[in-house]
Amino acid sequence: MQSSLISKVEKAMRYAQEPGRVTVSDFTAVFRGEHDSYRLTYKGNVWHCSCHFFSQWKTCSHTMALQKMLGQMIPQETAAATPE
Repeated sequence: MQSSLISKVEKAMRYAQEPGRVTVSDFTAVFRGEHDSYRLTYKGNVWHCSCHFFSQWKTCSHTMALQKMLGQMIPQETAAATPE
């Protein structure tokens, strides 16, 4: 392996241990729940999930799980609802 690539791998390992360097702004994910698969979106600091519970409560286990997984990469002021 070339030394320049080795240094990039080392840098990537360092970065991976510092999730505060990354801020997620928009993404779409599919969450395989216990009963079905659900489409989750995160855009403009706002979550949305296609599950029935989210449509009533503007939060759900799927969005909460992703918030926990992504940790500090999601801004703290993130809203759990669709933009109006």
